[in-house]
Amino acid sequence: MKITSIRVEKENLELTRPYSIAYKTVSAVENVIVRVEGENGMTGIGAANPSKLVVGEDVHETEQLLNEQALNQFVGKDIREIHLLCERLHELFPGKPGAKCALDIAFYDLFTQYLGVPLASYLGQAHTELPTSITIGIKTLEETMEEAGEYVGRGFSYLKVKIGGNLEEDLERLTKLREKYGTSIHIRVDANQGYSVEEFTTFYHRSTKLDLELVEQPLPRDKTAHMGDFSPEIRKVIAGDESLVNVEDALFLARGETLCGIFNIKLMKCGGVYQAKRIAEIGRNHGISLMWGCNDESIISISAALHAAFSCPHTRYLDLDGSLDLAKDVVAGGFVMQDGVMSLSGGTGLGVKIL
Repeated sequence: MKITSIRVEKENLELTRPYSIAYKTVSAVENVIVRVEGENGMTGIGAANPSKLVVGEDVHETEQLLNEQALNQFVGKDIREIHLLCERLHELFPGKPGAKCALDIAFYDLFTQYLGVPLASYLGQAHTELPTSITIGIKTLEETMEEAGEYVGRGFSYLKVKIGGNLEEDLERLTKLREKYGTSIHIRVDANQGYSVEEFTTFYHRSTKLDLELVEQPLPRDKTAHMGDFSPEIRKVIAGDESLVNVEDALFLARGETLCGIFNIKLMKCGGVYQAKRIAEIGRNHGISLMWGCNDESIISISAALHAAFSCPHTRYLDLDGSLDLAKDVVAGGFVMQDGVMSLSGGTGLGVKIL
């Protein structure tokens, strides 16, 4: 089945509440939306919202890259040659994961609609449901407790707390959460590159009684090699995030005794499902568990990440809350959320319905 047309637009999906992490405050969100139409009348849909600070590309550049000249290289191609199409994306947009991701997701959506199966089934489904964490940004103690109460009240039992602003304040917030909720919740944290080796070592040993599930990206990306300075015990609970952008990064993190015990895979970092599966396989070959994360994204790309996550037996963690605080979206469906547990909504492709 041949591709007949590709359309691109930028949508401001807005946020219901702003949040802060170690290096920025986010108050609004735009996504590039791609629609790929096939000659049978089916439409595959993709989306992208890359982080400029992580991958050097933002939605404005993504939109510019997906111009008529670039898109015309895929019009007339057969969607059944999905792997060749994704390899061509990698060649056409080197170092530009947002542009790759939007088209990659749309291609996979259209292809698996054509096959008449969910994307996860085509990829090889290994999970049917998993809990996701929901994120609390860097906030005051009072704000943290208030937001945690809201999320627990909505049924979430996995909280991810952004840290890396101030060591003592970080520990105080986490201690109060554990004191209030005990073992009824799981706590994972994300330092967003906010600590030095010494600071994180101190944090780790002072937080052992808090039973933290994992710690994302304690060190700056340019200090990734220094994760080897941590003991095997510490490295086991570290999830590489900003240090894991592409396949080359995955190979670096997996070298020797491995620099981290968890890969945090984001479609917006690596460029879509095709590249994400390559990273996942590296993790599996080196005994590294998978966490699937996101930016502030449309249900489109969150659903794509969930399908990919469910296709990997070594997926252990989901952090796919990126569409929950959007004020609006361009699709519905994709996944079902019940008390913080995610499952697929059914249907072919991504299982989304264009509004």
